Amino acid sequence: MLRARNKTGLVFFPAFDWAISPTHPEREERLLYTQDQVFEEGILDIEGIIEYKPDLVTKKDVQRVHFCVPDLWAVMTESHFISAGGAKTIAMAVMDKQVDCGFALVRPPGHHANRVVHGARGFCNVNIEAIMIEYIRKAYGVNRVAIVDTDCHHGDGTQDIYWHDPDTLFISIHQDGRTLYPGSGFLSEMGGPNAVGSTINIPLPPNTSEDGILHVIREAVLPILEDFKPEIIVNSAGQDNHYSDPITNMNFSAQGYAELTTLLKPDIAVLEGGYAIEGALPYVNAGIILAMAGMDYSHLKEPDYNPERIRQSPEVNRWVEKVCKKVLENWYKRRQLGEMARGDNRFIERDRKIFYDTDNIYERQHETLRVCEACGGALRIDSEAQERKHILAIHIPRNACQDCHDQGLAWYEEADADAYDKVYLQDRAADVMKEKVKPA
Repeated sequence: MLRARNKTGLVFFPAFDWAISPTHPEREERLLYTQDQVFEEGILDIEGIIEYKPDLVTKKDVQRVHFCVPDLWAVMTESHFISAGGAKTIAMAVMDKQVDCGFALVRPPGHHANRVVHGARGFCNVNIEAIMIEYIRKAYGVNRVAIVDTDCHHGDGTQDIYWHDPDTLFISIHQDGRTLYPGSGFLSEMGGPNAVGSTINIPLPPNTSEDGILHVIREAVLPILEDFKPEIIVNSAGQDNHYSDPITNMNFSAQGYAELTTLLKPDIAVLEGGYAIEGALPYVNAGIILAMAGMDYSHLKEPDYNPERIRQSPEVNRWVEKVCKKVLENWYKRRQLGEMARGDNRFIERDRKIFYDTDNIYERQHETLRVCEACGGALRIDSEAQERKHILAIHIPRNACQDCHDQGLAWYEEADADAYDKVYLQDRAADVMKEKVKPA
């Protein structure tokens, strides 16, 4: 009998009752073909590969991460509770040492969902990785977490949630935002004033192949992870870098994904995008599973795989090498850059415009951050979306210092409930969510 070198947990949830439309790329067939392949190849018969059934996340699990407008039930369907719950189930199996590592093959996906949620962006309503991470932080006392997002699209939602968190390293490897949704994820996006360097974006040109992406992992990602020393590594395992994906322009392969997984050694992987339902996903997912299990995947190839056809050009080689050098330069200068970003300011403000492409909503945010060298800083977000609620969202970070905790409470107490449809206080230090509603 075949035996996995690493005991590996799997969760499948295809979400039969949730699809943007019957023919949309984000539909249940994305996982059904993979599930069939896993069964047909006998992967679940391998000793040490264990299937778990997804549990649901709770309202409190979601509220550790999101401000849902107008409320949780307007944003999430049952499938979203189960999808996030599948990630949580795998995380618990890993943290309880039932398995060495685990892969949540679930949908709907989540990495485009921001901290404030008025609707769906990039097929994402809530951020399932962030919900999972904040659960294990509360339940198991985990502090330093690294998230490596290998989806072809920039993980802008995960970036937003952890923009001000110095204890979360977010690395996104993606197709250049000038050529692909959501149009963000540039080298200059390095994290908020209290957490400069904790966000790392690695934009790559169209037609980057496995040579380029694996070069990024070896030459930039692994040295940074070694320096950061996370307690847990989470892979947002998007698969739309594949050469056959219908909505992207990259040239990665199933072998490349398996090798990436071997190099990265994630404790937990969570499925994100990937829309070549028959030609890529069954092979890529099988490769990731075998790599996590520490098994041979050298025989795994797509029927039409031709390495010469997808080989990247010398120009792409030079681009990738240049990006890696700049990423490392920024990483080693992060403290100096952070001091420059903070300056002598007590508070720093920024304005943002956010488009919800799935629901066609425009949101305007005005953000105020308390500058702090001891924690991520108290955060105040004034958010309004067209024909939606106008809310004030106040976030007190998990490891808040006393000054930032007091500032967050003061903002909440001073907020005029008449001026907003709802005022939220997300007090992570006390693990509570409070709300004030406009009087009738």
